[in-house]
Amino acid sequence: MSEPSPTPVRRPRRRFLRFGGALVVLLALAGYLAVQYLTGGTGAPRCSVVSGKGDGASYEFSPEQAVNAATISAVGTSRGMPERAVAIALATALQESGLRNIRHGDRDSLGLFQQRPSQGWGTPRQIMDPAYASGIFYEHLAKVPGYSRLPLTVAAQRVQRSGFPQAYAKHEPDATLLAAALTGRAAATLTCQGRPDATPAGGADAVRSALARDFGRDVLQEAGATVGAAGDSPSPEATASAGAAVSASPSPGSGGGTVTVPVREGATSGTGTLRRGWELAHWAVANSSALHIERVSYAGREWTAGRSEGSWHTTDAKGASPTGKAASEVRIVTGQ
Repeated sequence: MSEPSPTPVRRPRRRFLRFGGALVVLLALAGYLAVQYLTGGTGAPRCSVVSGKGDGASYEFSPEQAVNAATISAVGTSRGMPERAVAIALATALQESGLRNIRHGDRDSLGLFQQRPSQGWGTPRQIMDPAYASGIFYEHLAKVPGYSRLPLTVAAQRVQRSGFPQAYAKHEPDATLLAAALTGRAAATLTCQGRPDATPAGGADAVRSALARDFGRDVLQEAGATVGAAGDSPSPEATASAGAAVSASPSPGSGGGTVTVPVREGATSGTGTLRRGWELAHWAVANSSALHIERVSYAGREWTAGRSEGSWHTTDAKGASPTGKAASEVRIVTGQ
């Protein structure tokens, strides 16, 4: 009678190694996809902001993030909010959404600040409008007593009521750099590579509409002039016909043009014309990829898409002093 065959010995170690190898591959793939999401993909144009103090501090981000950051800042200063408020808002959006206008989140949270329709922040459509979302954030922040003297993470938490109240603190250095540039205090510190060969996105009309969306209709009018009825929100039609304060000179071909924005004292207390000019100039650079902006000029400095990684360079413009013509207007040239 033959003896039974021995039972095969299982080799759990081999299975464990195979499982471990597959897990490593999956983690590597997830890491790659996360990097692509955060950076906008390989070869995508980049934006960066550096410290105006010369201490080497810097922050790099994508054109999508730049557009949203510029909107958050513009809405804040147009409401008369100080730079500190802008930094708080930017740090909050960095934590909540990575400065992306996302359509998902915890429960019904949406948008840049992950605001919830069910908690009275607005309708889903309103919350997904970055200008509205920024405005309602500042409205709540302004009600926090002494917010500008509070630690940033405390001020943000008073508005957000997050389950992770200390999470905002880690974004303060980057948010502070962004706020200094986007409010115009740190001149020529925000740059983008831009897309010099991108498809046009509406030319000068699109630039005017975006300016009115973020800064309000006052940015499109001369002193004493009006655009639309008092209290009305600017429409694309109104912004396109907004007087001489923003003039558009058509370039050859369809869609191109030059938008000249006069620089007056900013809404924020203590902000002079030079700072207001850099606020507008940095806004234009931040929107360069989205609006196909090819060149921005202000106060004797010029940014050109695709040139030297998008850095600012000195021009030969005369009158580049704070009281000269070069500092009295921001020129934005769009592609064709």
